[in-house]
Amino acid sequence: MGAEVIVTTDGAAGRLRLNRPRALHALTTDMCTAIIDALEAWREEGDVGAVVLDHAEGRGFCAGGDIRMLADSGAGDGAAARAFFATEYRMNHRLFTYAKPTVAFMDGVTMGGGVGLAMPCRFRVATENTKFAMPETAIGLFPDVGGGWYLSRLPGRMGQFLALTGHRLNGAECLALGLATHYLPADGIEEAKRRIAADPQGIAAALDGLALSPPEAAIMGHREAIDRLFASDDLDEVFAALAGDGGEWASAQLATLRTRSPQSMKLSLKLLLDGATMATFEDEMRQEYAIATRIVQRHDFAEGVRAVIVDKDNAPRWNPATPEAVSDHLIDQIVAPLPDHEAWTPF
Repeated sequence: MGAEVIVTTDGAAGRLRLNRPRALHALTTDMCTAIIDALEAWREEGDVGAVVLDHAEGRGFCAGGDIRMLADSGAGDGAAARAFFATEYRMNHRLFTYAKPTVAFMDGVTMGGGVGLAMPCRFRVATENTKFAMPETAIGLFPDVGGGWYLSRLPGRMGQFLALTGHRLNGAECLALGLATHYLPADGIEEAKRRIAADPQGIAAALDGLALSPPEAAIMGHREAIDRLFASDDLDEVFAALAGDGGEWASAQLATLRTRSPQSMKLSLKLLLDGATMATFEDEMRQEYAIATRIVQRHDFAEGVRAVIVDKDNAPRWNPATPEAVSDHLIDQIVAPLPDHEAWTPF
């Protein structure tokens, strides 16, 4: 089968290629470890001037994490899930703080854990194939891997909208929102990699030279509605605003939210509220790890995985079943810091 992360050097660039195509390159603990080890090896390696992240064959950059493993672990003692999150978040943090330039090619599905890989990179390349989303509320999780940091820093209430609904963005929309730094045609990617390998200090010029003017970003046409209808950090008020609007677009968003985990949605709003004022990305990851270790063992995650991934009936029975039933006390319990000996650390 070969390595699930292909680690090579190409000219003056280190290459990290995700290679789990049948799972859309969803991340395992071992894959995260391999990426960390390569980044560490290249940190002091003078011949490596930049790091490129992409995927081998298949239609996705990275669809997320190994959800079935997390659900199986969460149904037991949760140890494997904790190990995965600790390692994945160290990888996210290592990329965020990496001194050498990093480039992620988000060609295809870029969701969940894939967003966590791409967003810390200095250069983030979208294409006409990009499908970008944080869809965790549909399976009883939350937009982790730094979602509280990145989404809370998007313009207006766009981050809250994306976190609650799991809405998929295309490449042009990613560029318009600053989630991508460049928009390239997919058939220009290999030339971009060749130029990066030849001159890792000239990445910006290389990508600028190959970039296209993207199509219109449709999401920007809903910017006013998003800012108005998703204005509140109180989920009940968001539901009320959408219900009171009466328009077709608002009704469609309300219908989507009614299929999502109320616990996950309330948690997501809290995450972004806190994330907007986090002093460092390390602080963000520490809070997200505390949340992840708890939520993976709660009912909604097991039920969301059953409904969406295992049985595929798309009829989850959430508990609590409504936004009103999710108490602030419950959210505070899930978000509370872990004891020092259990807390996440970068190393």
